[in-house]
Amino acid sequence: MRIVFAGTPEFSVPCLEACRSSGAEVVAVYTQPDRPAGRGRKLTPSPVKEAALAAGIPVEQPQSLKTVEARQTLAAYRPDLMVVVAYGLILSPKVLALPRLGCWNVHASLLPRWRGAAPIQRAILAGDTATGVDLMQMEAGLDTGPVLLERRTEIQHSDTGGTLHNRLALLGADVLMEGLCRTLAGETLPSQPQSGQGVLYAHKLEKAEAKLDFNKPGLALEHQVRAFDPWPVAEGEIAGENVRIWAAHAVTQDLSAHPGTVVEARRDGIDIACIDGVLRVTALQRAGGKRITAADYLNARPELRGAR
Repeated sequence: MRIVFAGTPEFSVPCLEACRSSGAEVVAVYTQPDRPAGRGRKLTPSPVKEAALAAGIPVEQPQSLKTVEARQTLAAYRPDLMVVVAYGLILSPKVLALPRLGCWNVHASLLPRWRGAAPIQRAILAGDTATGVDLMQMEAGLDTGPVLLERRTEIQHSDTGGTLHNRLALLGADVLMEGLCRTLAGETLPSQPQSGQGVLYAHKLEKAEAKLDFNKPGLALEHQVRAFDPWPVAEGEIAGENVRIWAAHAVTQDLSAHPGTVVEARRDGIDIACIDGVLRVTALQRAGGKRITAADYLNARPELRGAR
C-alpha cells in the first residue's frame, strides 16, 4: 500500500512514524511551507518535514492543493491512501478522490464534539471529563466524515493543553496503526456515520482569550490556565502587575472581596478573589522573566506576604 502522508506540527509526527512502521510504503510527505520562527525570524521547517527528511522521504510543500498542477503532482505518487493529521490545508473533493482508498484523518476529539482547529484546548476549557482520537474517512465537510476507529482517554485534573496534546498524539498513532494493519491484512474497516446531535466546533485559539476575567467562577479560570499551557498562556493581574499564570487551581470559599483582589499570599500560592471563591496561583511569569513559583514571586514582592 502506497501512502502519502500530510501533516505539519509535532502532533503529527507519531502518526508519520506509525505509517512507516505499519508495513505500508510512505511515498511522499506533504507539509506546510517553511515559516519564519524565533527572534531572528529565520525560515524554519515543520516538525513533520524534519522527520520526513531524516527518513529519506520526498517532501512536498505547496501553498495550496487547489491548482491542477498540485493535483497532478499528488496523482503522480499513485497513492492508495492519503493520511492527513493536522496538515493545515483544505482538501477539495477532487483531492479526496485521488487515492484508491480515499483519505483518512486522525482527529483529536470524540466526534462530532469539537470538530475544527483546537479540539484539545476546547475540551479542557469546557470542563470535559473525557476526550480521545478518531480515525475518520474524510469527506468534503469539516471533520464530518464517518468514524472508522476510536480511542478514549480521561481528562485528568492535572492535564494541561500540553500534557493532553502529547497523550492524544500517541493515541492517534496507536489508532492509525491499527487501522493500517487491519487494512493491509485485507479487512475493510466498518464506518460509523457521525451523529447529528452534540456537534460543537473547536474554533482556533486567539491570544486575546488568555486574559483572565476574575468576575468568572474559579473553576472556569482554572480551566483557562490549564488549557492555555503551553500556548498562549493565561494572563492576569496580581496587585497591579500583569503576569503570565502557568498553574493555578480554584478554591471555593465565602468571601466579600472584590474580584481580582489578592486576598492572601503564602509560599504555596497567591489567592485572587473571583465570584465564588479564589483562584490560587502557584506558578507564574513576570514580564521578561522565566516561570517561577509563588514563593519566588513573593520573594520579589515581599509587601504581598500574608496579605488579607
